[in-house]
Amino acid sequence: MENTAVKYDKEFKVLLGNSRAQAAEMVIAPGNSEGGPENRHESSDQWLYVISGEGEAVVNGEKVQLKTGSLVLIEKGARHEIKNTGRETLRTLNFYVPPEY
Repeated sequence: MENTAVKYDKEFKVLLGNSRAQAAEMVIAPGNSEGGPENRHESSDQWLYVISGEGEAVVNGEKVQLKTGSLVLIEKGARHEIKNTGRETLRTLNFYVPPEY
């Protein structure tokens, strides 16, 4: 068994993983974003859970509002960007199945 602490001290950090799945933390400052119109994961689904903050996920051109407790599935191959639209830091916990990084 492996375990770690989620500290949210970097913009993006892989926390744990094995050959089947991977967990990472992501921190986005107000007004910033991660990804972009051409960003996609060719072979991994990404599950994104919002720990705190507000934002917007743009997945294949479709916008979804994010807030604490939001859970989004970004399927493999989908183009996506995560934006912080709030006044506070956006913190997410992400799972990649299979591992992406």
